[in-house]
Amino acid sequence: MENDHGRDVHVVEDHGVEMSEQGQITHRRGKRDDTGSVETAKASAAEQEMEEMMSIEKVFEEKRVPPWKEQITFRAMVVSFVLSIMFSIIVMKLNLTTGIIPSLNVSAGLLGFFFVKSWTKILEKSGFLKHTFTRQENTVIQTCVVAAYGIAFSGGFGSYLFAMSSKTAKQSSEAQSSQDIKDPQLGWMIGFLFLVSFIGLFSLVPLRKIMIIDYKLSYPSGTATAFLINGFHTPQGAKLAKKQVKMLGKFFAGSFLWGFFQWFYTAGDDCGFVNFPTLGLQAYKNRFYFDFSATYVGVGMICPYLVNVSVLLGGILSWGIMWPLIGNRKGSWYSADLPTSNLHGLQGYRVFISIAMILGDGLYNFVKVLGKTIPAIIAHAKSKNMASTLPLTENGLPATDATISFDEQRRTELFLKDQIPKKVAFVGYLIVAAISIITVPHIFPQIKWYHILVTYIFAPVLAFCNAYGCGLTDWSLASTYGKLAIFIFGAWVGASHGGVLAGLAACGVMMNIVSTASDLMQDFKTGYLTLASPRSMFISQVIGTAMGCVIAPCVFWLFYKAFVDLGVPGTEYPAPYALVYRNMAILGVDGFSSLPKHCLTLCYIFFAGAILINLLRDLVGKKWAQYIPLPMAMAIPFYIGPYFAIDMCMGSLILFIWERLDKPKADAFASAVASGLICGDGIWTLPQSILALAKVKPPICMKFLSRKTNDKVDAFIETLS
Repeated sequence: MENDHGRDVHVVEDHGVEMSEQGQITHRRGKRDDTGSVETAKASAAEQEMEEMMSIEKVFEEKRVPPWKEQITFRAMVVSFVLSIMFSIIVMKLNLTTGIIPSLNVSAGLLGFFFVKSWTKILEKSGFLKHTFTRQENTVIQTCVVAAYGIAFSGGFGSYLFAMSSKTAKQSSEAQSSQDIKDPQLGWMIGFLFLVSFIGLFSLVPLRKIMIIDYKLSYPSGTATAFLINGFHTPQGAKLAKKQVKMLGKFFAGSFLWGFFQWFYTAGDDCGFVNFPTLGLQAYKNRFYFDFSATYVGVGMICPYLVNVSVLLGGILSWGIMWPLIGNRKGSWYSADLPTSNLHGLQGYRVFISIAMILGDGLYNFVKVLGKTIPAIIAHAKSKNMASTLPLTENGLPATDATISFDEQRRTELFLKDQIPKKVAFVGYLIVAAISIITVPHIFPQIKWYHILVTYIFAPVLAFCNAYGCGLTDWSLASTYGKLAIFIFGAWVGASHGGVLAGLAACGVMMNIVSTASDLMQDFKTGYLTLASPRSMFISQVIGTAMGCVIAPCVFWLFYKAFVDLGVPGTEYPAPYALVYRNMAILGVDGFSSLPKHCLTLCYIFFAGAILINLLRDLVGKKWAQYIPLPMAMAIPFYIGPYFAIDMCMGSLILFIWERLDKPKADAFASAVASGLICGDGIWTLPQSILALAKVKPPICMKFLSRKTNDKVDAFIETLS
């Protein structure tokens, strides 16, 4: 899903309670004791001992913090490159199947630790080890990998970029026009990503101190990653990490071999385990079946239970109730002669109602996050003004805050040590923006230089809002800003001048800026908590982004060339969001003229329903909100069907039973098992693509027929003999 929270965030919430307790303990130690009693002294000593036990940095106090140049090592970059390819393949597969992408930060951190630890062990035995593996180097690897595979998502290969293609245009509702079509080519995709992916990095660099130290934004995902990496590099954490890696390796191998085994039975259309009618043939026609996907069983284990149940409920509501009822109106609401894939028929209801729910959910969360962001900024500004008039010491100097913990002092000191000059950020932003303004219109003639200029004028403000909101809520609204750009720029350019393509291109520019900006701040938070230098974090983010700008298009190109039916509904890789984004662009340019009968009314109902469900979730509080479904998750199966939801719920069921039988073991190893399932099945796609390009076909077609159809087939075969 576009905005998803992994299980690792819950670990951080627990950790956050510990840290707040530590703050209270430190605060109590800062008070003067007028009684001078022995009991108070004992209590104070006990509190100090408790603080030291809870302090993370006390564990690492004796370890040297390497300078920023030693944090970015050759081995770190080699490991980052290998992992970037692996995770880009996985994210691309998820992008092109359902669009649900779980948090893979844990997997990236775990595998980074494993690879470098293995590397250093070999060098240590041979006597060539120069530098030990530090948590700062681990942070650099994780940052680089996440930046690289992030491009596989924000690059729009499953959404706005593929929406420009003729394959997607053939399925959409508007008349075909060459000025609204741009088919993928490796050259222009790499060039476009290099032009738009770096500007977000420069836009918020000068604000890193304000966001991390002054505002103390939590950035739950960044904090989770830091907690994980810090844990790996303690003696106990290293032992657990080895066990987790072993578990990940077992399920990686099993998942890979399962994908290989399944391939043998897919010689024709609708063949193989993927099309097993597990719930019966009638349910299979409505896309209710378990498709034996290790990837989505793993995704189900990582995603919260509520996400998985919401997806299943959305599938039941749409494919179980609504589409059969609307299908019965064939000939009345829409022409009976139209195929189900035509957007003027049943497919139109599927796509546009899904869009309505996505937009309703996006608008609500946009207003909600903005509503939290603006008052918080104002409150911080007021508190900063008041701080200058707060108590002074007898010497007339500002009073120092005795409540600051050892951890916070150490982290702040090192975070402010390696400054990234503001001049570098400003000059970098201006240079990248100038190059982009000149060259992007050459790639997309429909969008003019002044459109890009307007985007870059407002981009830093929008990037700040997204990064700040993400710090408060862990909810990146990059795709929401992208959708707003589709409507604004599509309408500005107009239908006659290629507004559809212009809107999609503007979506790409906006989405990349706000996405990379919030990712950078998440990484700065991780670096702050692991004592990694901001300079090394920024450089690793730049290197990772550059890797992603090359790796992601190459991976997509492999899929595009290997699978000829890529982007076609009902196939292995339907790329569902591509059609959704294209039709958003058409709506922005042409209005509602292309919708089938009563579709607009249903869109209004579901748009309002998404807003009301979100409002209800916020009004009832956290205790009851966990029982109310998520509209964004419900909207996903409206278009592609609920088959993957059954896989995800199977993952939830496995985790639920595991937690009931052995909760400590489940908490320790569930993420590793899920990551192994996702990684193994995802990596199998690479040899599968190579086999497809080499025109090597599977030897067997395993199909499932009803008894009546089977009797007809048998009778036909008898006539041949």
